[in-house]
Amino acid sequence: MTKLLLSIHVLAAILAVGSITVAASMFPRFALQASGGEDPGGRAAGIAALLHRICRGYAIAGLAVPVFGIATGAQLGVLTDAWLIASLLLTAIAAALLALAILPAQQRLLTSAQESPAEGAARPVAARLTMLTGIFNVLWAVVVVLMIVRPGSTTGA
Repeated sequence: MTKLLLSIHVLAAILAVGSITVAASMFPRFALQASGGEDPGGRAAGIAALLHRICRGYAIAGLAVPVFGIATGAQLGVLTDAWLIASLLLTAIAAALLALAILPAQQRLLTSAQESPAEGAARPVAARLTMLTGIFNVLWAVVVVLMIVRPGSTTGA
C-alpha cells in the first residue's frame, strides 16, 4: 500500500506541480505581449488565458500531492519527522502564494489586457508576478530536495 500511495504522490507532484510551475513561469511574457499592443491577432492573449486556466485547474489537482504525501508519511510512520513537517509547511506556503497572489495577479493582468491594452500599466504587475512565481518554484524545489535527502533517512543517500 505504501508503494501505491508514494507512486500516486510522486505522479501527482510531477503532473500537477510541474504543470503549474511551467505555465506560471510562461504567463507573464504572454500577458505583457497581450497588453502591449503587440498582439494584433490576439494570439498572446489566448495563450495567456490558457496558461492561467492551466494554473487554476492544476492547482485543484495539486491538492492530491499533500493528501497522498500525508497518507504515505502515515504509512511510513514519519509524520512527526522534522523534514516532513518542514515540507508540509513549505507546501502550505507555496499553496497560499499560488492561491492568494499568483492566480489573482494573473487574473488582473488578463483583465487589464482586455480593458486597456497598455503595457506600461501591466509591466509592474508582471514583474511582481514573475518574482512570486520564482519564489513558488524555489519553494517546490526545496520540498523536492527534502523529499529526496530526508535527514535521518535509512536509504543511505
